[in-house]
Amino acid sequence: MTDPLRIGFVTGATPDKWARHWRDRRREPLELVPVTEADQIDGVLDGSLDMALVRLPVDRDGLHCVRLYDELPVAVASREHLLAAADDEVTTDDLADEQLVRPHGSGWRPRADQLEWPPMSEQEAIETVAAGTGVVILPMSVARLHQRKDVVHRVVSDLEPTTIALVWRTERDDDTTQAFVGVTKGRTANTSR
Repeated sequence: MTDPLRIGFVTGATPDKWARHWRDRRREPLELVPVTEADQIDGVLDGSLDMALVRLPVDRDGLHCVRLYDELPVAVASREHLLAAADDEVTTDDLADEQLVRPHGSGWRPRADQLEWPPMSEQEAIETVAAGTGVVILPMSVARLHQRKDVVHRVVSDLEPTTIALVWRTERDDDTTQAFVGVTKGRTANTSR
């Protein structure tokens, strides 16, 4: 039996449609492995994962990297927070006086004059803001994954989006790897790169 193609995926990434297309077209088994943002490339580098869906930026030394899609940053707060009164968007200036809760690996950094909580998981951060303490900024996909009835999220319009990308070691550039890259890029079974 062939070893499975092991694909890591960071919280909020959406590998299901690609896995479904892979399984419809290929005989090689596919295994999806959740990874944290803090260790998202470790498995690729040590060889325990063949590829990974990661949130940029990552150290690309020795890695191929294909950008797949961008995610909007959102501010998440308690439903009782003033943020809930905002329409669909806020700016970082709107958040200037907020106490920021920051999950591990979060790429967004507060200004020097803003209060900040120690790092925690995304779920812990949302639980903290649901209790009425602070605001957390996350990619929209992560906020939706941990959605609760007692929190709201609003797009932060003046922050850059985050990007989900596919990475793999440069020396692992075989037909199977390129076939999965093709699936993520929307190639059909009848097209080539």
